[in-house]
Amino acid sequence: MPTRRHALALAAALILAGPARAAAPVPFDPQAFEAAQAEGRPILVQISAPWCPICRTQKPILATLGAEPRFKDLAVFTIDFDSQRDLVRRFEARTQSTLIVFKGKAEVGRSVGETQPEWIEQLLEKAL
Repeated sequence: MPTRRHALALAAALILAGPARAAAPVPFDPQAFEAAQAEGRPILVQISAPWCPICRTQKPILATLGAEPRFKDLAVFTIDFDSQRDLVRRFEARTQSTLIVFKGKAEVGRSVGETQPEWIEQLLEKAL
């Protein structure tokens, strides 16, 4: 029989576990991307370069948004602009700092060079 002590322990465990988080960004994998599309998951493809100041600005914004419960199912795939040119062409990206969102198999939004948290948030919401 649950006691008050059990209830407090459960509440403490839930608080320590923290909020639901989106999956950590992973390097683009065609099979994982196709699986996420087939499941109808919201997807973010992030095309960036390590030397890009806009990309560095976008990363903490995306991490903060990804920590919100409403984005817990968001699959985030990263593509390196310099070393993965075939994927850059596949997604028809012209520059680094490109964010592309999908709702399942359909591309529902794209942003290039955006650093305003509110606008990035609106872009991610299109995938939900």
